[in-house]
Amino acid sequence: MNRPTVRDIAREAGVSLATVDRVLNGRPGVREPTIVKVHDAVRLLGYVRDTYAANLARKRQYRFVFVLPEGPSEFTDMLRSALSETRATQIADRMLVETVTTSAHDPHAVVRTLKALDTTELCGVAVMVPETPQVRDAVARLKNDGLAVVTLVSDLPHSERDYFIGINSVAAGRTAAQLMGRFTRTSGDILVITNSMRSRDSLERRLGFDAVMTQDFPSLNVLPSVESFDDPSRIDEVIGRIVANRPRLAGVYSMGTGNTRILSALRQSDTLRELVVIVHELTPAMRRALLNDEIAAVISQNVGHLARSTLRVLRSLSDEVPISVAQERLRIEIVLRENIPDLCCPQARDP
Repeated sequence: MNRPTVRDIAREAGVSLATVDRVLNGRPGVREPTIVKVHDAVRLLGYVRDTYAANLARKRQYRFVFVLPEGPSEFTDMLRSALSETRATQIADRMLVETVTTSAHDPHAVVRTLKALDTTELCGVAVMVPETPQVRDAVARLKNDGLAVVTLVSDLPHSERDYFIGINSVAAGRTAAQLMGRFTRTSGDILVITNSMRSRDSLERRLGFDAVMTQDFPSLNVLPSVESFDDPSRIDEVIGRIVANRPRLAGVYSMGTGNTRILSALRQSDTLRELVVIVHELTPAMRRALLNDEIAAVISQNVGHLARSTLRVLRSLSDEVPISVAQERLRIEIVLRENIPDLCCPQARDP
């Protein structure tokens, strides 16, 4: 049976096509009894509106902004590149996508960035920032202005955001613990380091990591989390001090994205190849470190999938249509030296 069309609705309701169009698009100029007849016809026929086609006919443009952490970061650069590639596909049809950066370690700077957005020109915002009370309030203001708000990579679960896009960070931390315990095969200390424990992804990864290490690998002593705040001198000082004072250091788990400087500090201490090092996100630098046998494993997520999912979800929220949860679910990927993907090949497409 063919899908019902607006012509079928007009015929069933006994009205013109123009009247059906006004009712479906919520435009004025139609009497209430006529509106009721059109909606009754819609229910009777089981009509499902093609929102994409309707927006195309109206020449609607979607304007989205990505708010990303500032500073040098190969992962953020990869995300920007993935967004650029996505803009050339049908997913981004009629979309205007802009990226702005903010200091992720200064909640007031994040708030200023969000307040500076011209909400009258936007349909939605994607944010990758730590959760603080000030940031939650800023997200609430965006929602009050009628915008769709999604978080990516690191969630703001206690805010009014609409949707989170990224891997399950608790499961990622548990995965890192299993790898660390099985690769280490000895007793000793484990250093855990991240950019900031304000980031929800780091907090959840630490929870998952601790749960597995305590239960399955009690001979390994997991040290308190060290925050680098993306400060190179702090990373060098912390790594140097811990290496000097912890002769039984057996492994390093980096939960954030500041991995390049961490590896550099470990190289300077001449201990890198003696440790089991596990990091997140397969950036070009981490790929080289895997090939050089300097790190044991990378826990990663498909950045292309992340970019495409974010745009699809923002558009669905703007159109007030259901989100395909299965399609937008990102998988945890474990990359070893033996299965490093070829960077010359495009990233695998999501379903």
